[in-house]
Amino acid sequence: MTESPGTPSGRAGPAEGTGRTGAGPGRAAKFPGWGARPLRSGAAGDGPGPPRTPPSPLHWMRRAALATVVGVLVATGTGWGLYTKLNGNIRFDSDTQNELEKYESERPDPGPPNAENILLVGSDNRGNGNEEYGTDSGTQRSDTTILLHLAADRKSATAVSIPRDLMVTVPHCKRSDGKEIAEQTAQFNWAFQFAGAACTIRTVEKATGIRITHHMIIDFVGFKKMVDAVDGVEICLRRPIDDEKAHLVLPAGRQTLLGEDALGFVRARKSLGNGSDTQRMERQQEFLGALVKKVQSNGVLLNPTRLYPVLDAATSSLTTDADLASLTGLYELVRSMRSIPTDRVQFLTVPRREYRYDPNRDELVQPDADRLFGELRRDRPVRVAPAGAPEETTASDGKPDDSPSPPAGSGPAFTGTTAERGSCE
Repeated sequence: MTESPGTPSGRAGPAEGTGRTGAGPGRAAKFPGWGARPLRSGAAGDGPGPPRTPPSPLHWMRRAALATVVGVLVATGTGWGLYTKLNGNIRFDSDTQNELEKYESERPDPGPPNAENILLVGSDNRGNGNEEYGTDSGTQRSDTTILLHLAADRKSATAVSIPRDLMVTVPHCKRSDGKEIAEQTAQFNWAFQFAGAACTIRTVEKATGIRITHHMIIDFVGFKKMVDAVDGVEICLRRPIDDEKAHLVLPAGRQTLLGEDALGFVRARKSLGNGSDTQRMERQQEFLGALVKKVQSNGVLLNPTRLYPVLDAATSSLTTDADLASLTGLYELVRSMRSIPTDRVQFLTVPRREYRYDPNRDELVQPDADRLFGELRRDRPVRVAPAGAPEETTASDGKPDDSPSPPAGSGPAFTGTTAERGSCE
């Protein structure tokens, strides 16, 4: 191969014209400095190769498109993986659904379209990580039970606590071992011990005349995970607490409770107030109201990075009916609730008093209890007010069941609280 004078072997000299090896004035003007770049040589015997062509706008567009596609695929894969994980967390309670279908003829008629009545059951099961709260004797009872009514227009939500010591009629139920339980008068939380969620649902329906559309069961560990997922809930204590049974030692004053302390706070009984289950339910209602308010106020529902741990905690702790046993089902439920203002998320306890035959048990106060159940059954609004506030007694104004609902804030009032209020208000 012949070398050009003054140049390294295989290199072309400086471009001075418009030939193949030169940049030319047009190219140099369009791409400054291009003419000064060394040019690639061609194959042996072919002379110098063509110059390096700069990336064109079309080239960059293709690369950007490729990067976008890859990003979408990665994001979609990650999103699908997270969805699959969350969806797989939820446990479907098929036994309860199968059992309820056997007694369909005995159950109340469905209420107004779009209204939902969800039974929330806090189980005191000592297995599955709950052993530190007592010995697992193979039985469980409903430590906390709340009937959550979501108005059809989703302008209000009413959570009614049902005392575990309330004396009720437990219908004939079938246990998991196949044995039949005869209808009997017993304290409410025995229904769950006798025959699980199906028996509890039928007991509530029998007492209230309200059709339960969904149910959720959560245990102690699940409750702690939920509180931790929102970075704790703020409470205010007038006095310090030292309760060995509830695993709880707290100073007086304003403070934020995380999982273990939060669970102890809502479970404590003997060391707070007069030691009654009534005051414990009121404390649970205040705590749940503060939890709802925090979730709505700090952008959890609109922030995926904050929402994911909440969903992970919730889904891994729940046992639900078939319609809610998916992330889609739970999302639709939460989505329909997120616009409810906190002052319309209400908490109250079913009207009850000391049981006439046993001061350690409760019974319903009539006609107040039936008045409450009737309003919820017809999807009519109720109001809650602090203890001692004047109470309306106009439970019904004579309108037919299918009449339009009165505006929010009207209707009978019951002692209770809202998510807008809190223990620190």
